[in-house]
Amino acid sequence: MASVSPEGKPVSFIGVPAGGWFGEGALLKNELRLYDALALRPSVVAYMPRNTFMLLLDASVSFNRFLVSQLNERLGQFVAMVEHDRLLRPEARLATELAALFNPVLYPGKRTSLPISQQELAHLVGLSRGRVNTALKRLHHAGLVRVTYRGVTIVDLEALKRFGQ
Repeated sequence: MASVSPEGKPVSFIGVPAGGWFGEGALLKNELRLYDALALRPSVVAYMPRNTFMLLLDASVSFNRFLVSQLNERLGQFVAMVEHDRLLRPEARLATELAALFNPVLYPGKRTSLPISQQELAHLVGLSRGRVNTALKRLHHAGLVRVTYRGVTIVDLEALKRFGQ
């Protein structure tokens, strides 16, 4: 999920790995999304029309619980991003953002790898690609991640969440 400033500067808000959900805010407010959703890899995307969304919202307790859980997790994710951006060193910011991409509520599944480039991570964390490269090396030497060409594998998710805090 990203946007581009009027001056042409790109900013990424969140990455949505396989199994993720997004766009509920625009459906709830009945407005256009205020950001771009861009598939960085070949993807299968399911689209839910607003009429279906509203029908489920009006009729399904389980859908409402799912939606409240999603909104709560996403709010927590964004509050943490602001806190981390203001308080943490770059390596810790990258570590917490990588860990967030494996949030089991927002992105269910048992995967440990993420196909993502260093440039994509840089946009996501708000750092230069070179700074992300340095941070990834530090996380690798700490035994938290394994870096491959266009990808990162999480070795220790719990330690990655706590890194630098």
